[in-house]
Amino acid sequence: MDLAAMFSKMFVSNGLIGAFIVVGVVTFIAYKLAGITKGRIHGSAVAIFAGLVLAYIGGSLTGGHKGFASIPMFAGVGFMGGGMLRDFAIVSTAFGADLREIKKCGIAGVLSLFIGIITSFVVGIAFAYMWGYHDVVSMATIGAGVVTFVVGPVTGAALGASSEVVAISIAAGVVKSVTVMIATPLVADLLGLRNPQAAMMYGGLMGTTSGTAAGMAAVDPKLVPYAAMTATFYTGMGCLLCPSILYLALNAVMG
Repeated sequence: MDLAAMFSKMFVSNGLIGAFIVVGVVTFIAYKLAGITKGRIHGSAVAIFAGLVLAYIGGSLTGGHKGFASIPMFAGVGFMGGGMLRDFAIVSTAFGADLREIKKCGIAGVLSLFIGIITSFVVGIAFAYMWGYHDVVSMATIGAGVVTFVVGPVTGAALGASSEVVAISIAAGVVKSVTVMIATPLVADLLGLRNPQAAMMYGGLMGTTSGTAAGMAAVDPKLVPYAAMTATFYTGMGCLLCPSILYLALNAVMG
């Protein structure tokens, strides 16, 4: 058995282990490439972009609908990136929350959370409607995805959205995350992101934990915990509001 066949058999028989290897290799290369930018672009942004490219290649080569996981050798990536990763993301972000710190930001910090969630949800609904999704469940799920790529699938699962709509909601959240990662260093001076209070308000408005953390790392690593902390509250509140209160509000308006 040649080396290629051996690796192929190993990946097929041990899909989840193979998925961890693939993710590890992609992440390692992404951070090395990001190092060329001297911190202006975070490694996680490069890794996410690489993941999207691989998903496109995988789907194109096989004609499948599961992206990179459509290739039998890498089917474990689909398992790793499913509900297990979603639940892990929710639990892990919860450990970054510290209510004592967010209290220091006062009413402005709390308002930033609500403003950020509602604004993202409304923008997502608008795009969903323009894309031809006019039913309330699909609109709410895609709107929740713009809140974050964690909130999207949580909302979709709660409302019974189709897998296609859930996938779109995740994609919308990923695009937002990458955009925030790249844009944060460019607008930091304009927005005055120089202290913990400003970082927390920014995290509350932008919402994406990975996006704000990675973007803030390029501005000032000391501010990363503050921006990521409010983004964590944002994610948690989104998981509570989007499948329930905001869905019911949308249903009342559309109904």
